[in-house]
Amino acid sequence: MNPLLPVTLQKHLVLASASPRRAQILTMLGFEFEVEPTRAEDEPLHEPDAPAHARTQAQRKAAAGARGRHLGTSIGADTIVVVDGDILGKPRSDAEALAMLQRLRGRWHLVHTGLALHDAGSGRSVAGVETTEVRFRAWDDTMLRRYVQTGECADKAGAYAIQGFGAMLVDEIRGCFFNVMGFPVQRFLALLGELRDVEVHDAR
Repeated sequence: MNPLLPVTLQKHLVLASASPRRAQILTMLGFEFEVEPTRAEDEPLHEPDAPAHARTQAQRKAAAGARGRHLGTSIGADTIVVVDGDILGKPRSDAEALAMLQRLRGRWHLVHTGLALHDAGSGRSVAGVETTEVRFRAWDDTMLRRYVQTGECADKAGAYAIQGFGAMLVDEIRGCFFNVMGFPVQRFLALLGELRDVEVHDAR
C-alpha cells in the first residue's frame, strides 16, 4: 500500500493494460492491483482530434477491464505521439520505426496520454488527458538505426522509450516525465480522488 494516501483510494484496483511500464509505475508507488489486459484498442477508432482519441481509447480500455466485475476500479490508459498533427502509434516494422524517429529528430512533438477510471460497483467513470512536450536531439541516421536495432521501438508509441536507451534521443521535455512513459502520476491521483470523492492534495 502507498503510505502517503488514504486506504480508501487504494482498494480493488485493476490495471486494464498489458503495459509493463504502467505496471512498473503503479508498483513503484506502492499500489496493489490486478492486471487485466484488454483488446479494446484493436477496435477501429476514427477520431481525428489527438487528445480526444487518447481519451476515448482509455475509456474503452477501462470499461473493458471492468466488464463482468461487480467490484473494483478499472484503470485504462492510452498514449499517442503527435507531430505535424499526425498520430504516431506503435511501429509495425523496423522500417516504420526508423521513419518515425526521422520525423521526430531535432523537433518538438506532443505526447498525449488518455487516462480513464471506471468503478464496477457504481458504474461511475472519470477521464482526462495529460500532454507533455518532448524535443529530440538531431541524431543522424546511423544513431537512429542503432536505436531501432535495440528492439526497444517495437511496442512504443512514436517508436521510442524515454525510460530506456531512448533517453539518449531526448534533449528536453516540458511537463510530466511519467506521462511520456505512458502513465501520468498526478493525473491518475487526481482522477482517483475525483472518482472516490477523496481529496488528494497537490494532485491536478
